[in-house]
Amino acid sequence: MWGELIQEIRVAQTGVQILFGFLLTVVFTPRYTDLQHVDQVIYIVTVVLGACATGALIGPVSLHRLVSGRRVKPQAVRWASRLTLVGLLLLLATMTASLLLILRVATHDAFVPYLVAGVFTWYVLCWFVLPLWTRRRHTTR
Repeated sequence: MWGELIQEIRVAQTGVQILFGFLLTVVFTPRYTDLQHVDQVIYIVTVVLGACATGALIGPVSLHRLVSGRRVKPQAVRWASRLTLVGLLLLLATMTASLLLILRVATHDAFVPYLVAGVFTWYVLCWFVLPLWTRRRHTTR
């Protein structure tokens, strides 16, 4: 289970690290000071969410390194799995907030919250509803 978990984390880590890296650069662009206050707040919240997601998704690697050889693999897998789930939830929040910010700045359209809600729903369906449905439907007792 550890090997599968690490492979899953690699995919999520790459995405969150790229997104977080881009988010960090926004504040240094000339356009940042032109943002409305609410957009600057959304940006700050998004960066903090991205930092937390990065920490949660890198946490299992540190956990593995620090407990390796201590004969606590079942507990390490359980904690790493929990950290990964928290990281995915934080990544969901980061991506949703990023999309909200980008679409608010790009369009200033009243339709933006509905579009973001639709994408959020899509993420939830793909990342959580379908896997949980599959687990419930196809897990043998």
